[in-house]
This record gives sequence, structure tokens and C-alpha cells, in this order.
Amino acid sequence: MAFVPLKWLSEHVDVAEGTEAADVARDLVRVGLEEEQIHPAQVRGPLVVGRVLTCDPEKQKNGKIINYCRVDVGVHNDAPGEGKEPSELPSRGIICGAHNFGVGDLVVCSLPGAVLPGDFAISARKTYGHISDGMICSERELGLGQAHDGILVLTEKFSADQIPAPGESVLDLLGLGEEVLEINITPDRGYCFSMRGIAREYALSTGATFTDPGLADNVEGGVAGDSGDGFEVVIADDAPIRGSIGCDRFVTRLIEGVDPHAATPEWMVKRLEAARMRSISLPVDVTNYVMLDLGQPLHAYDADKVAGPLVVRRAKAGERHVTLDGVEHVLDAEDLCIADGPDGQRVLGLAGVMGGAETEISETTTTILLESAHFDPISIARTSRRHKIPSESAKRNERGVDPRLAGVAAQVAANLLVRYGGGKISDRVTDISTVSAPEPVTFAVDAPTRLVGVDYSPERVEELLRAIGCEVERRGDDVVVTPPSWRPDLRTMPDYVEEIARLDGYEKIPSIVPTAPAGRGLSLMSRARRDMANTLAHRGLVEVLSYPFVGDAWDRQGFAASDARRRAVRIANPLAEDQPYLRTSVLDTLLSIAERNQARGNADIAVFEIGRVTDATATVAAAIPGVESRPSADEIAGLAAGTPDQPWHIAGVLTGQASPAGYGASTRTQDWRDALEAAQAAAGCLGLTLEVANAEGASEDRLPFHPGRLAELSLDGTLVGRAGELHPDVAAEYGLARGSAAFELAIDPLVEVAQAAPARQIAPISTYPVVKEDMAFVVDEATTAAELVGIITTAAKGLAESVSLFDVYRGPQIGEDKKSLAFALRLRAADRTLDASEIAAVRKRIVKAVARATGGQLRA
Repeated sequence: MAFVPLKWLSEHVDVAEGTEAADVARDLVRVGLEEEQIHPAQVRGPLVVGRVLTCDPEKQKNGKIINYCRVDVGVHNDAPGEGKEPSELPSRGIICGAHNFGVGDLVVCSLPGAVLPGDFAISARKTYGHISDGMICSERELGLGQAHDGILVLTEKFSADQIPAPGESVLDLLGLGEEVLEINITPDRGYCFSMRGIAREYALSTGATFTDPGLADNVEGGVAGDSGDGFEVVIADDAPIRGSIGCDRFVTRLIEGVDPHAATPEWMVKRLEAARMRSISLPVDVTNYVMLDLGQPLHAYDADKVAGPLVVRRAKAGERHVTLDGVEHVLDAEDLCIADGPDGQRVLGLAGVMGGAETEISETTTTILLESAHFDPISIARTSRRHKIPSESAKRNERGVDPRLAGVAAQVAANLLVRYGGGKISDRVTDISTVSAPEPVTFAVDAPTRLVGVDYSPERVEELLRAIGCEVERRGDDVVVTPPSWRPDLRTMPDYVEEIARLDGYEKIPSIVPTAPAGRGLSLMSRARRDMANTLAHRGLVEVLSYPFVGDAWDRQGFAASDARRRAVRIANPLAEDQPYLRTSVLDTLLSIAERNQARGNADIAVFEIGRVTDATATVAAAIPGVESRPSADEIAGLAAGTPDQPWHIAGVLTGQASPAGYGASTRTQDWRDALEAAQAAAGCLGLTLEVANAEGASEDRLPFHPGRLAELSLDGTLVGRAGELHPDVAAEYGLARGSAAFELAIDPLVEVAQAAPARQIAPISTYPVVKEDMAFVVDEATTAAELVGIITTAAKGLAESVSLFDVYRGPQIGEDKKSLAFALRLRAADRTLDASEIAAVRKRIVKAVARATGGQLRA
């Protein structure tokens, strides 16, 4: 974002009197700079000059002495004998507790209806036995400074010819009451992060006269060049990124004898505050101000703390550095840094991003070394992101700064330091430059017409390109265009075509609605995810979405250090340092969601998520190709091999009560059966039936599940998921109740099988009566209910409408290592009523089949 106070803008471009922020916003949006917000003035309403006519001190009961004043506020006066507290003098009565003024002084009066900083509304009110019909203001109350022990006497700050007459507004005199326009800057318009850039665009939009503050001719006293004996600087970039040297221009200026206690002028403080920057000290404020004004980041060193020469080099891997914000950073070999000493052994700052704590300006600094440089944008962008330092300097450097600005900005900053801090600018100037000339681009003069659809004449094309500062040469049907130094984003023909369309007016481009291709509906995968979500939602589960980033999730779930699920993709630039990996299971993040809900008092939880996981087991590291040319087939193949699989998974966590208890209705606790049924339902909506078996393998491989209460879910013999009770230690780690359950399924293999399966046939509903049978079998402990369901269904030969387990019994009556599984059967034929003999035959077949397959016996 860029902040634009209109008075500041008008220093570089002619802004018509009476122009408001909304007017400027409308003008700027025509050239692609979109209004984000208009910030109203901090001071609004009647703020006028007042002349003190009388000042009567009155002692209060608490011993405090206050002044009851009659103040002449011109047209705002009460007539003699009128007003809230009548007086023979045309004036207003105001109470004031300060004592640094007297009769005849000119002061600042805020009258009822005014609003001061902090949304402090002024109104007439009774106090100390009088009606105070306004307020005599101090500097702090006006937001002009911190002085609060006395009111602001205008004659002490301004000459008599500057001060308006009593009753007239003082907003302009004090620099108050100004709206600030906030605009959104797109990534390719980095030059607009300055008043210089905004003024240039305003001039393009309105035709107003623009005076470029970035030209040496417009700098007071001119700009000094390299003197040959300046502060020594060595450019020692031995590992440039993609062949681009990290610094191609470096300027230094020395200012000696600066008053370390010199205050920043109030006008500069207010401009910094308007740009949402705080005032720190004169040297720092000056560098920030020049950056905001011209767009060139600068850095000020305490020269006495710097051991020459300055060395611009790449950091050593593992090197440590403490930046100005007090944070220690472990540097990367790709980081460009500023160092000092003969071998550049001490790091002073991260080039173009942030300076270091060791050489920062302090209260004893009298000699200042200014740095103004042009750095490689890619290098700055990577360092800024790597160390999470989104500084104002990095914001500009990573977008590209005008390399011609370095000397001008250093000179302007030096001039301001001397003007407000005293001292003298040294004649010793360093200006190292290896800046190459911008590359010209040749394209057909009718290319803008062909691409945009608007008829641009060759003369109009040249006119618009020259308006943005380009050098244009016609060569037959082509134009050769050289971009200006402040537009590093102009590199190819489409960049120039975009500029032509922008300046000529987007509203001139004809609106043609393209013909949309016929819709083909959702893909099978999309339909499957939608159907699964609807199925689980109908069962009472709530869908959630979580970020796929994890940190200690695998430690919390108890995974061994060698567990394959720890082979995750590490993010090069994570949003959070404690979550640098991509999840390998949806449960990695879903358990944390359940934990958060539990911590916030939601004890009954049934949540599910459909999301991608990352499988990096088969990836091969690949280098990222450059952007200068189209990647080759081999490079694309390498990228594909280095891209991890990201399959879709669905997972759920269930804990607490399945339904709330109510009058006449009991409740139950959710357990592993609910998780298993949810997983089966998710697959069932695709027409698939999962094979259920007890989990096998080492107990640590079954985490985060309970090793003895875990079902493995398969499809055509392929494992596709698991469901069961969470391990007690895992449940406790996440603050969940003992017995909490979870499930997770891989969706991709389910969709593959569903896609290959023949279309489902919906059987007609039988109108014949159903026969209900209960059967219990005593089987070995290792035999699963799912096995028996399959055996019973097969033996019934199409007559089993459903087979449901309703009881499990273990006890001395059935023997050791045995259990009884009881099933409820619903038998029905589609074309007839089953008679007693058919039912008996079905039971007999079932009993024989169970005995043959498992050795189980029908329980009497």
C-alpha cells in the first residue's frame, strides 16, 4: 500500500486548488492505481485562531488554580450579553488549566463540533462552575507533539504575517485536517511506492505538470559525483544469482558534526505518520522520508562504529547476524550482506532488507555514513522471504528501484541532515556503478492494435510510450523501444502493449463476451468427494477445513523416528516456523482441530475433512529452471519427477456423546464402531463395499490407533484405509476422552474402482413379507464379525437383505479364547413369500458354511 497526502503530492505535480482525495483517487484509477481507502483527517471541524481577551485565575476547592478566559474567535463569537455565559465582550468563555499564556496571546481554539486526534469530540460543557464553550489546545491535544504542560501559543511558533486572524481556520497553518489517500500497488509497479512515482502517474492521468525530484538538476546544490577518496567500498559478490551481480551501484556520503539530539521537524514527522511510519530519530527519519518521497531505500550507519572498507558479499552458510529489530538470523549462502573490515568478516546488515544492531544510530552519533545502493531484486526478495523481514526497504528493492536515484537520494538525505541536524557534508564521495543500459525491445507498431482490439495509430503508440519515459525509434513497420530507468518491469512486447492500453484508457477496449464452452459437469473425483461429504454430513458429522502444515504432529502421535510417515515435504518458506512440513495424513491436522474444539468447551465432536496429503517417497530432487526461456522437455520431466504425489484422503475424528441426552431418551458415547460405520458409509455412497479385517503388524505402525481396536479397510485386496479407537496416549496428548475414535480413507483408489465398476442396478423393492432371524455363533477370538457377515450373506444365496451384528459375548460358558457373535438377519425373496422349509434350509446352509470356514458352532 502507498499513502498519499495531497500537500505532499502537490510538491511534485500541479494539483488544482480544491482537489480532494476522492478526486485524486478517480484520476489515479484511470491509470491502474486502485483506491484502497481514504483516511479522514485526524482533526475535523472548527479549529480557529483565538485572541485571549481576559484570563481570570480561580482557585478551586482542591487547591488547583484554573483560568476562566474570554477568547475572541471572530465570526464564532457570542454577541455581547448573549451566549451560554453572557459577557459584555464579543467572545466565548473557555476554561483552561494551563498557565503559560496571557491576555493578548494568539492561541488555537477547538470549538464545539470539532474532533481532535483519538476521536475526541469537543462540546460545550459545564466545569469548575462555568460553561466552557470550546477548548484552548496544547500541542499534544492537536497531535503535533508531546508537549502537554502548556497550550500552544502561535506567536512562539510562527511569525505575525503567517498567523490568520482570530476566528479563521488554523488547519492549514498547522498542517492538520488533511485526508490521506491509500492506494493499492500491484507487484509490477514498484516505482509507485514513492511520492515521485504517484506524482508521475497523476500527471499521466490528468496532464498536470510533473517536476521530477529524481533528477540531479532539481536537487538543491546539485549532486556530487565520485571524488576518488570516498569511503572505500568493495563489491565482492562471488556467487551471483542467475548471473546477476547482487549490487551494481553503491553510493556513500559522510556527514560530520551532526547534533545527536537534533529533533525531526514536525512536518516530516507528520508525513511519516501519514505513511504509517513512526518517528525514531532525525537520521533514521530522514532516510525513511527520502525513501517515501523518491523511492530509494537508504541506510544510515554510525560511521565511528564502521571499520572500512564496506564489503558487499554473499553470506557464509550458518553465519549469524542480529538485525535492527533485535532478532538473530542464521544466514544462508545466498544472502547478500554488507560487511566491514579488510576481509569483510563482520556482517553489518542484510543488503537492501535491514541493517544491523552493531552500527545503528544512537544518541551519541555525530558522524553519519549514508548508504544508497541498487541491489538485484531477486536476491533481495529471497532474503526477505527467507528471514521473514518484509521491511519497507525490501518491499521496494525486490520490485526494482531506479538505479539513477542512488546519488540523488544520498544528496537529498545529506542536505536534510545538515539543515535540521547541523554539521557538514564531507567532500569524500563514493559512487561505484556498473549499471548496464536498459535493453531495447523491437516489435511491430501494429502489435497493440492486434492484441488489444483498439485501433492505435503509429503516432499514438509513439506518443504514449514517450509519455511514460521511453525512448522510441521508428524503423519501418517496427518500433524500437528503450524503457526508462525507473521501469524495470518493461521487458517484452506485451509489457509495452499493456502500458499503451492503460494510458489510452481501458474503457476504450470493446467488451466482447466470449462464448463459453459447453459444460461437462463434475469429474468423477469431484462427484465422489461431494457425495462422501454429503453422506457423512447426513450422519451428523461436520466438515472442516484445515491448513495442511504440520510441525510436531508426528511426535505427538508417537511415531518412531524411522516411521515412513515422517518422510514429508519441507516448505522452503513456511508461513510458520513451527509448521514447516506438509501433512502425510489428514489426521495430522484433524486431531489438532478436535483438540481446539475440546479446549473451547465442545466436548461432543464428530468432524471430518476431505483434503490432499503429500507423499514424497518416490520423488527425485530437481533444480528449478530460470524464467528467461521456456523450460525444455527434460526440465519439465525433471520437475514432474520432483513433484510429490498429492492424493485425496477423507478422515474423521469422533469423541464424546453421539447425541445429547433428553427427556425419555438416553445417550451413548461414540466409539470405534461409529468410526468404522462412517468409513463404510463414505465408501458405500460410491457403490463400494469395504473388506474389514483386524490390523496386523507391529503395534507402533498402528499409531495413532489402539493396536487391538483397529480395523484395516481394503478394496479388492488393496488396503485403502483404517478405522478404530485412538491410542490412549494419543487421545490424552490431544486432550480427548479415552475411547475416542478416528478413521481415514484414501479416495483415489476408491474412485478408480468405482469408475471401472459396471453401472449400479437398483433392485426393485420386494412387496413380499420379510423374515427376521437371530443367529449366534461361538467362534475363535481371532475370527472377525466381518468374516461371518460375508459367510452368512454368501450362504443365504441372495435371500439375505441385511446381516447386522448386535451382540458380542465373552465368558466362561463358551470357553477360553472364544467369543459369541450374534447377528440379526432379514430374509426376503423378490418374487415369493418364503415358507418355513426355505427358511430352515437357509439356516442349515449358514450353520454348515460357518463351521466349514471358521470352525464356529451355532450357540444354543
